[in-house]
Amino acid sequence: MAELLDRIDEAEARGRALEERLAGITGADAGEYARLAKELASLRPLREAGGRLRATLAQLAEARAMQGDPDPEVQELARAEARELEAGRQELEAEIKQLLVPKDPNDERNVILEVRAGTGGDEAALFAADLFRMYARYAEGRGWKFEALSLSETGAGGLKEGIASVGGERVYSRLKWESGVHRVQRVPVTESQGRIHTSTATVAVLPEADEVDLVIDSKDLRVDVFRSSGPGGQSVNTTDSAVRITHLPTGVVVTCQDEKSQHKNKARAMKILRSRLLEAEQARLDRERADERRAQVGTGDRSERIRTYNFPQSRITDHRAGLSVHRLESILEGDLDEFLDGVAAALRVRRQEVGA
Repeated sequence: MAELLDRIDEAEARGRALEERLAGITGADAGEYARLAKELASLRPLREAGGRLRATLAQLAEARAMQGDPDPEVQELARAEARELEAGRQELEAEIKQLLVPKDPNDERNVILEVRAGTGGDEAALFAADLFRMYARYAEGRGWKFEALSLSETGAGGLKEGIASVGGERVYSRLKWESGVHRVQRVPVTESQGRIHTSTATVAVLPEADEVDLVIDSKDLRVDVFRSSGPGGQSVNTTDSAVRITHLPTGVVVTCQDEKSQHKNKARAMKILRSRLLEAEQARLDRERADERRAQVGTGDRSERIRTYNFPQSRITDHRAGLSVHRLESILEGDLDEFLDGVAAALRVRRQEVGA
C-alpha cells in the first residue's frame, strides 16, 4: 500500500508541476502547450483514482475507530461500514495497479488510417468505402477530428484507397487493434442469383509521427509533381498540383492529389510518409525485442484475416478475440465502442499470456 501511495504522490506532484508550466506558457509556444496538456490529461485517471483511494482510507480508519465504541449497536454499524469500505478499497487498488501498468507509448498519438480494397473487385471497393465511413462516423461520435488526406474512388461509389488523419484523445489506443484484413460476406446488389460473395479490405492504423520523431534528410527524397487525374473539380488535369514523394533509402512512395494546391498536397504526403517510416522503424524494433510481442494480432502480418462481417446473419466476428455480435448494421454506423472494448480486452489478455 505504501508503494502505491508513493506512486500516487508522484503523479500528483507531476500534475501540479504541469499545471504550473501550462499557466506560464504563451501563445507562441502552442506546440509545447499541446504536449504538456496531453501529458496532464493522461495523469487525470490516476490522480482521480488516487483521490478516491485516500478518501476511502480515511473513512475506513474512522469506521475502525468506531468499532471501539461502548455502544454495541454503533460497533455493529461500524463493522458493516468497514466491510463495505474495505471492498471498495480493494477495487480501487486493483484499478490503480492497472493504471500504473506501462502503456503503449503510442496510445496518446493521433493516427494515419489507411483503408484499401482487397480481393473482390467492385464489391471489395464498396466494402472499403463502408469501412472508411464506419471509422469516420465513429470518430465523429467520439468528438475526434477525421480529415481525409487522400481518396482514390471508383465510379460505383467504392473506394480503392482512403487515407485519413484522425486526431483526438487516445485515438491510437482505441484503433490500434483494427490493423489487418477485414472480410465481408454478402450478396452484391449486382448479383441476380442471390449468391453470397466474399471480399476483403485491408486496414492499417499508423501512429502519426511528429517532425521530432523522425529526421528525414531532404537528400533522401525525390519529389515529383504532375497533373491530377480521376474524379475531381475544374482544376483536375489543368495544373501540376499532384505530388509524389519517394523515400529513396526505403523505397516508400506516397502520392497525394486531392488538393488544388501543390503545397498542401506535399504537406499531406509528408505527414503520411513520416507515419509509414515510423511504423516501419517500430516494427523493426518490435522484431528485435521479441517475436511474441506481435502475438496479440497473430503474426502481425496484415495479410492475416482478423474479422468477418457476415451480412446475411447480421454478425461481425473478430477471429483473434473469439468475439461475435449480431448487430452488424449499428457497428457499420459507427457504434463501435462496446465491440472494440471486448476485442481490446481479449487481445490484452493474450499479450500478457505470452509475456509481451
